Amino acid sequence: MCAVTCPAMAAWKGIIHAFGDRMNISKSVPPVTLCEGNTPLIPLPKLAALIAPGAELFAKFEGLNPTGSFKDRGMTTAITQSVAEGAKTVICASTGNTAAAAAAYAARAGQTCVVLIPDGKIALGKLAGAIAYGARVIAIDGSFDTALRMVREVSEQAPIALVNSVNPARLEGQKTAAWEICEQLGGFPDWLCLPVGNAGNITSYWLGFSECPGPCQCEVCPRPSRKPLLLGAQAAGASPLVTGLPCPNPETRATAIRIGAPARAEQALTAIRESNGQMLAVRDEEIFRAYHLVAETEGVFCEPSSAAGIAGLQQAVQNGMLNPEGKRIVCVLTGHGLKDPDSAVAEGADIQRVEANVDALLRGLNL
Repeated sequence: MCAVTCPAMAAWKGIIHAFGDRMNISKSVPPVTLCEGNTPLIPLPKLAALIAPGAELFAKFEGLNPTGSFKDRGMTTAITQSVAEGAKTVICASTGNTAAAAAAYAARAGQTCVVLIPDGKIALGKLAGAIAYGARVIAIDGSFDTALRMVREVSEQAPIALVNSVNPARLEGQKTAAWEICEQLGGFPDWLCLPVGNAGNITSYWLGFSECPGPCQCEVCPRPSRKPLLLGAQAAGASPLVTGLPCPNPETRATAIRIGAPARAEQALTAIRESNGQMLAVRDEEIFRAYHLVAETEGVFCEPSSAAGIAGLQQAVQNGMLNPEGKRIVCVLTGHGLKDPDSAVAEGADIQRVEANVDALLRGLNL
């Protein structure tokens, strides 16, 4: 049998409990966990028929982590490592999801959490989380890239642990999503599609797939040896990994990936190259079209930025770059739609109003 226990076979206690023996983090303290991970792999047959005919399409819905995004995977390991190293305060720069995750796990650990955000450039649902968990939130008149530079400098000059994805412990947690996908599918997918902002997640997935055990002969989780092709999608207004040019003023309505200088740029491009993959730029209109499409056809409500991977898949298929026939494709949905409820209301609210009586309701229904 495989050495890795399938999450479905035991009570779930978080990713460090499930995979800690394969992580390069300290084992000297108990895990700081909210029982993150073990997120569902949801079949998307109707969406596949529309955008990737002939494919078996799935969503790895990371929005069902405790604070509503994939960041919880990396934060359980980063905060646990910081506790092992004696840190009393942690700091991060964030477009929203990192802030909420850092604040929650720091609260769990009894630490002080400081988050820097670009003023006015963060979805309110994410800001609300950071505030609710008790973080000290500081807004700056600048971009995420400026905020990241500032927190890196602060962490070098003060006894504060940096928990952005430049922290290697973050990757140790985030790579577990790749292992879960392999267990849930019984092998590697053919393609993995995901949004790219600071590029820590695409780097983590490739690390995870690269560290997956080789082909296994057991009946529980047989694994083929071929790793997936990675398809990364950046917003067109924030796509330095596509253009190869500096992006000092990134702009997109997909706020989670409004990043002009990805911290893990080199590793992300290596992952694309080694997987024979693609990095694409998708327009905001394509992102929001995919955002509505997955909700309306499959009942899966993700935040807009999450849908960039779906938009990238649709673009690649339409342009003849990839042939989906017979492929198993996973789109990573990085955050829950309730992270950014304003977008849902602003984009598609069609609220019909009738008088408060049954006759008026029947007339309004026009059945």
